[in-house]
Amino acid sequence: MRLVYQLCLCSPTISLPMNRLSKETSPYLLQHADNPVDWYPWGDEALNKARAENRPILLSVGYSACHWCHVMAHESFEDRETAALMNRLFVNIKVDREERPDLDRIYQTAHQLIVQRPGGWPLTMFLTPEDHLPFFGGTYFPGSAGLGLPAFTDILERVAHYYQDNQFDIRQHGRQLLEVFEQLEPGDPVDASSLHRGPLDSFRASIGKDFDSESGGFGGAPKFPQSGLLEQLLRRWRDTAFTDSPDTDALYMCALTLQRMYEGGIYDHLGGGFCRYSVDGQWQIPHFEKMLYDNGPLLALYARLWQISADDIYRTVADETADWVLREMRSPQGAFYAALDADSEGEEGRFYAWTPDEIRDLLPDEEYEPFAARYGLDRQANFEDRWHLVIARSLEDISQSQTISQAATGKLIREARGKLLAARNERVRPGLDDKVLTSWNALMVRGLAIAARVLGRQDLASAATQCVDFIRGHLTEPKRLLACHAGGQSRFEAYLDDYACLLDAVVELLQTRWDSGQLEFACWIADCLLENFHDTSGGGFWFTSANHEQLVHRNKPMSDDAMPSGNAVAALALGRLGYLLGNRHYLDAAESVLRAGWSAMEEFPRGHASLLIALDEYLSPPEIVVIMGNAEALEEWSAAANAVYAPRRLVFAIPDSQTDLPGALATRIPATTTVAYICRGTTCDAPVMQLADFSAALAAGGEA
Repeated sequence: MRLVYQLCLCSPTISLPMNRLSKETSPYLLQHADNPVDWYPWGDEALNKARAENRPILLSVGYSACHWCHVMAHESFEDRETAALMNRLFVNIKVDREERPDLDRIYQTAHQLIVQRPGGWPLTMFLTPEDHLPFFGGTYFPGSAGLGLPAFTDILERVAHYYQDNQFDIRQHGRQLLEVFEQLEPGDPVDASSLHRGPLDSFRASIGKDFDSESGGFGGAPKFPQSGLLEQLLRRWRDTAFTDSPDTDALYMCALTLQRMYEGGIYDHLGGGFCRYSVDGQWQIPHFEKMLYDNGPLLALYARLWQISADDIYRTVADETADWVLREMRSPQGAFYAALDADSEGEEGRFYAWTPDEIRDLLPDEEYEPFAARYGLDRQANFEDRWHLVIARSLEDISQSQTISQAATGKLIREARGKLLAARNERVRPGLDDKVLTSWNALMVRGLAIAARVLGRQDLASAATQCVDFIRGHLTEPKRLLACHAGGQSRFEAYLDDYACLLDAVVELLQTRWDSGQLEFACWIADCLLENFHDTSGGGFWFTSANHEQLVHRNKPMSDDAMPSGNAVAALALGRLGYLLGNRHYLDAAESVLRAGWSAMEEFPRGHASLLIALDEYLSPPEIVVIMGNAEALEEWSAAANAVYAPRRLVFAIPDSQTDLPGALATRIPATTTVAYICRGTTCDAPVMQLADFSAALAAGGEA
């Protein structure tokens, strides 16, 4: 059943008038379908109306799990007087930023250029009717003056008057803005000979300066997981682990950050999974929305850190996060939903917070006492006179103070958590955004595939496979991907992130569970990506395809934001697929991304962590291991190859019954016994047919 956030308390017998958003499939747009605002979705109808009437466009961008989007909707968009003013002065367009990241990217950048500070959501921009250039904007505006901001109605009046009186200046500023947009894009690509490890070293030198040695993470509040930075630190440690100067600080920074995140309130200690970010610098109180795109990369990181450390804390978090995803975010068809709202019953965090009395009523004393000590119920309230669960004391400390064994303490707390989770499940749940987004699903497929291998959980591999099958069945057309499936419909031509993240995910899944059909799908994705997105002259990939609607700007993003850079993921995945198949076309395209993004990496390496991973694998090509044999042998040999964290090693266990393999795989011929082929970049060893020799060959190669 689709759950859509409801802001009004209406009698079921009352039928409210619906605006044009009622025909949309986005849960976010449907939240606004009964606003008195005459909302339009982005499209020809609204744009033609603005042009014909010479009325400026009010563009409002948000998403369903956004708390301040709900606040602005309640204060302004549900208010009839405010809506009447909006309808009289503007053509009003509402956009779900998750359906239209192309529009969001453009107008977030414009906001930062105009206002000279970062944007966010809700994003409120005012555009010219003729060419859709922004001339004023902001984020949240209050219904009445406050927080240092004028009332939204005052903004509306002033902007409308300014537009009528200053159209020449607005056009002039619009042209200047377009020039700045062009200057923000990557410059001319450098020669391949110019690529070196300098940005990787600069990243490592700078990141330690911002590290919070007490709470983990980088910088102050608010704190975000920044999975790309953490993965780069893990790879840095692995690169140096067998040298005379192992970078143990890189491992420490990653491990402490993941530990403090788990201990804090950004992690859901009852249900598993992570919230979007922490509003404080100690990970204690989150912004309570839970996004699919955060949890996929974090699942992979916690699984990897357990593989490295054997510390069960990291395994527990990985298992619980995976279990939450499969339990609460998975559709009956096997795809994954986009997000859980920050709010329930009109309040942020209400679903997650407790009082000690509520918990006492659910637990016997022998469970309550250790539980209260573990999660801070014996301390001051930490969230609006209520308690949001964080780990306050260690199990060892609690067991010593209560004179029971640590094992018994842990058992009591686990039983208490189960009871509280069952009780919490009876509460009014946060709204579920049930869109299926191709790129976000791909990030989860990648996380599940890695966790399946590392944790030995075949259920995760099956879930990842079923999700890819859903995408193939519902989000592909003969020559293109689609970006979004909602309300039974698949819509919107896919973006760079969709192709890149899906290619990366399928290559990762092939290492967990071989399927020649999935390899064929990976090649199809790569070929579509090159045909429709590749800038053959300037290098790299555009965010939108050659067939996409023409907007005010076509960008080529290289830096990470909430998601890893699509260009970075494309470079990594194309390089890996290129080496697996011996396909120079894919390798050249991957190199072109690095050549195009070189100046950005040099100038600001920290903002390009994912691109640095691709650079690292370009400069030190991956180790491609292809094993052929029967099922029992493949499992044993794969386990040997995957026993340690080796981020540059790709292991493909192919049943010897597979035939008609493409590219370089066609030369990997099954033998009468198990055989392994090991290639590092374009250099290959002789085939290996004994497990002991195989393990020795892997060790001789530096364990990748």
